[in-house]
Amino acid sequence: MKPVVNRAYVKSLFAALVLLVCTVAAFSQQSQPDNSSEKKPAEKDAKSQTAKPGVKPPYTLTVKTRPILNLSLKADKANMSEVAQDLSKRLKVPVFLGTERQKEPLTIEFSELTLEPALQLLSPTVYVDYEIDMGSPNPPKVLGIFLFDNNQGEPPVSAVVNGSTQSMLIEGNTEDGVEPESEEEQKKKEEENPLRVTYLNYQLSVRAKQQPLPLVLLKIGETIGIPVDIQDERMEMVDANISKVSVEDAVRQLSPNIKLFVRADLSRSERRALRLVLPHPPKPDQEAH
Repeated sequence: MKPVVNRAYVKSLFAALVLLVCTVAAFSQQSQPDNSSEKKPAEKDAKSQTAKPGVKPPYTLTVKTRPILNLSLKADKANMSEVAQDLSKRLKVPVFLGTERQKEPLTIEFSELTLEPALQLLSPTVYVDYEIDMGSPNPPKVLGIFLFDNNQGEPPVSAVVNGSTQSMLIEGNTEDGVEPESEEEQKKKEEENPLRVTYLNYQLSVRAKQQPLPLVLLKIGETIGIPVDIQDERMEMVDANISKVSVEDAVRQLSPNIKLFVRADLSRSERRALRLVLPHPPKPDQEAH
């Protein structure tokens, strides 16, 4: 006799088994850790460390112009060429390095030093070329800086101070054929000369009695051995009695319409003139500014 199977009971049992399997599967998925959510923060941390490695720069250079030009530098085995290039960019002037300076690592620290003392800490031999406008209240304009090696020698005079024109002083004796004067007569004539210029031990003396400024400048250039560029040929008359001062001080006393180019040798604490210029007078629109 065959057993009787209750179909309704079988269907309900099957449905119960399916529900149990689905419940177990859902619980299993919820109990597993979410690895993807844990990786994301780790990836973000890695990226932030890459963006901010925390490496200190080899040097820090600060250039201030107020109240006066001053430099601050902190360097730890920095590349001297990079420091010089940065200094040139900030000062807007060329900086020339000696061969040894280019290869030498720089370790130094100073704060708010004026230009020349700061440069003396960077190299054993330092030259700075300036342009001085006698009529301007501004400090001398830096044209070029030379950070040279020991015993390298001085840079060429025209390294940064260029001039395409040069005026000349022509002197002569119109009394050719006359018997030579005695020493006393020559001395007396020299003393009576309305223009006398002497230069000794970097000290300049100028005595002028109603002499044209271009003539006085040409005589100074001839005496100390520097080129003179006369662009303004107006006969500005000069009366001067200047005795044993620097070329810069002497020229300043002659006229505010002069530009003097000088070179400072910081290693020897010397300054010498490179060029004299009597520029064209400013145009009316330039004077207005």
